[in-house]
Amino acid sequence: MSPKDGVSKLQKTLRYIDIMLKVEDALEKGFDMSKNGGVLEDDPEYQLIIDCNALLVDIENEIVIIHNFIRDMYRLKFPELESLVHHPIDYARVVKRIGNQMDLTVVDLEGLVPSAIIMVVSIAASTTSGKPLAEEVLRKTIDACDRALALDSSKKKVLDCVESRMGYIAPNLSAIVGSAVAAKLMGTAGGLSALAEMSGCNIQSLGAKKLAGFSTATSQCRVGYIEQAEIFLSTPPFLRMRACRLVSAKSTLAARFDSIRVDPTGKTGRTFCDEIYKKIEKWQKSPPAKQPKPLPEPDSMPNKKGLRWRSVSS
Repeated sequence: MSPKDGVSKLQKTLRYIDIMLKVEDALEKGFDMSKNGGVLEDDPEYQLIIDCNALLVDIENEIVIIHNFIRDMYRLKFPELESLVHHPIDYARVVKRIGNQMDLTVVDLEGLVPSAIIMVVSIAASTTSGKPLAEEVLRKTIDACDRALALDSSKKKVLDCVESRMGYIAPNLSAIVGSAVAAKLMGTAGGLSALAEMSGCNIQSLGAKKLAGFSTATSQCRVGYIEQAEIFLSTPPFLRMRACRLVSAKSTLAARFDSIRVDPTGKTGRTFCDEIYKKIEKWQKSPPAKQPKPLPEPDSMPNKKGLRWRSVSS
């Protein structure tokens, strides 16, 4: 596969170019809520959010394609690197910085990956079996790295645009799960109205990926985009599945409020969020200690016939 076949396909499409122009224009002009009103689905801002969510999925998929291409190319030079630097963008940055250099003591990787990873990469490079790449192969590899980094930059712009608009599009849902997660939920569901019609258990599974080789029961325990919410991450691990069900249920209610524009201030969503935090805090408290119950006096114990025991002395 050459870079022009799969790597650069998305960036050259009219859809990608059109959406990115709208995103950059929206970020430059800012957002004025006073100009918006009427039916939410007819609002250009709402349509832009829907388009951005779809584009984010395409960008992430394209980055995976580029990452696989870079690994296939650079494996001849440094086969151990892909097992040390896992994140596709970090991998692209490191590959671009190292290039064809065999002596990593003269390559500065500071700021690209953590110091511990830099040390491990340097040690692996000193014992690698890889060989320098041919000039043409190196050029294609570096070109693919540049494309991956450009897509990552576009992804950040789109996310910034989406998050800045979610406070208006879905203020109550954003108050619970955050703007980024709210945008992903809405985009995956197919819009705010479609999200509002979903049940809590279905919202919980949005974005969940089935694990290959595992049973259906195991895959159903996977959490989708909800696991990226701050309220989920701040919950102790042993309570997260329980908290996820609660967050999903409240998110359904919040989406319904947003879809009919009942509370554009987001106050209802903040109230729901406070309720969730209070419940999670309550779950963490130990139950009250069971008080020992004193045994009754022998004379006061009734027998099977309802008569009281008499002492021997009587």
